[in-house]
Amino acid sequence: MKENSAQYFSNRACQYFPCHREADARNFNCLFCYCPLYALGEQCGGHFRYTERGVKDCTDCNIPHGEGGYEYVMAHIRAVTEMARRQDAD
Repeated sequence: MKENSAQYFSNRACQYFPCHREADARNFNCLFCYCPLYALGEQCGGHFRYTERGVKDCTDCNIPHGEGGYEYVMAHIRAVTEMARRQDAD
């Protein structure tokens, strides 16, 4: 993946870099710093858990940050769009 392309960006100057445990810092993609699939809840397909307070914790998920992450997010982004469309219709 080309450094700082439309599909890859790595912010090594970020104070949290890399922000996920067991992440490959050499190839960590920061493009989706906030995962656009978060709102899908259990349907996102990532490695997450819910905290005692019911908050979705994606600390152990590296899907959007690793190799193939951009493609994965783009393949599932339509579900987010559809969810927003349904909410707007309500």
